[in-house]
Amino acid sequence: MKLAIVGAGWGGMAAAVEAASRGADVTVMEATRALGGRARALPTHRPDGTPITLDNGQHILIGAYSATLAQMRRVGLDTREHLLALPLALPYPDGAGLRTPGWAAKWPAPFDALAAIATARGWLWRERLALVRTSLHWQRSGFQCPPEHTVADVCGGLPPRVMDELIEPLCVSALNVPAQVASGTVFLRVMRDALFGPGSAGFKASSLLLPRRDLSALFPQAAAGWLAKHHGAHTRLRLGQRVTQLRWHAGQWMLQTDGQEEAFDRVIWATAASPAAQAMTEAVDAPEALRHWASTTQALSFTAITTVYTWGADVRLAAPMLALRMGPAQFVFDRGQLEPDNAAAQGVLAFVVSASQGERDALQANVLAQAARELDLPALQAVQTVVEKRATFACVPGTQRPAARIAPGLWAAGDYVQGPYPATLEGAVRSGLQAAAGTSAEADVPT
Repeated sequence: MKLAIVGAGWGGMAAAVEAASRGADVTVMEATRALGGRARALPTHRPDGTPITLDNGQHILIGAYSATLAQMRRVGLDTREHLLALPLALPYPDGAGLRTPGWAAKWPAPFDALAAIATARGWLWRERLALVRTSLHWQRSGFQCPPEHTVADVCGGLPPRVMDELIEPLCVSALNVPAQVASGTVFLRVMRDALFGPGSAGFKASSLLLPRRDLSALFPQAAAGWLAKHHGAHTRLRLGQRVTQLRWHAGQWMLQTDGQEEAFDRVIWATAASPAAQAMTEAVDAPEALRHWASTTQALSFTAITTVYTWGADVRLAAPMLALRMGPAQFVFDRGQLEPDNAAAQGVLAFVVSASQGERDALQANVLAQAARELDLPALQAVQTVVEKRATFACVPGTQRPAARIAPGLWAAGDYVQGPYPATLEGAVRSGLQAAAGTSAEADVPT
């Protein structure tokens, strides 16, 4: 089977690995010169001129991300080397917040999480008990709720401190929308897997996994190397090649690049949602199903994520990751602690503003003011601020996500297609595996 994969992000590269393993002849086409899509490396310089590789957005994984961790190991990566594993914790700069105590770090789920709740610093006992009762209620209900319920609905009755210091940061980081409007169904699915799941690759499900490498090296580049080594005769990776037209002809999908057409038996479209919808709308002689799929995709709403990278000489946080209260950023990451052997990363912090609003310069100025106010770091200098205006779809109740199968022989891969997870790396990888399996199992495309 001759398969084209359009887009070399995490979903596209996961699809390529899976499809090649199933015996397909795979061609990956990527419009840019970088692997990783919206989770890729970003070469830049510190204010003192030192070159450094950051990312186009700071990401965090959890031990429940079974598909992502399995794919990393599949292409030869040592996940223990590439990811810093921390027990479930959301500490604040003043020492308050949720932390899994050392004596409970090896306890099985959900007892480790219950221990973290019971020992949460700065919380009253009634606040801790309220969270335990709510968590047990979620478990008894099978982590299900009416589809119209928001996260605020499923957390009804929790004290304000628990909502402000735990639920809201978790919700906005996972679903990228506030608890008042976020989907309760999707949030509970993430909570179920994180608090009660089996984990993967030797990590507990609730473990926080912080990348020690740039996001391109964390999986996409390793996947490209694995394909070249194990399936080099039947795989091609074409960087800088943009697909300008999709056409249906004589039972095959024709892809136009650089003014030339090439025929494929199957196609996996693994770009972001907007260019995917545009390509389906503009496809020539294609089934009506493409227009319907594009319409569903175009109906999605999107929210922004801003990452503000800063640098200060001898700056070091109390932990590799801290939660923040005073906005606009909800979290800050110490890249120096994540990459202790990288001299350029020392003193570099990544402030993450989920569901961000406003212009880049204003967000950057507000984050620097927040660092001075909340972290007592008034001398930080901006390195680079990355605003992904369409970072994730708005995961709200009633959201209709497009199907993975667009039409016979044509599939979509991306964190926005139908699936159990919000717009995360895990969602993207799962969609890529699903599309690869689908193209392999699908009967011959009818003419």
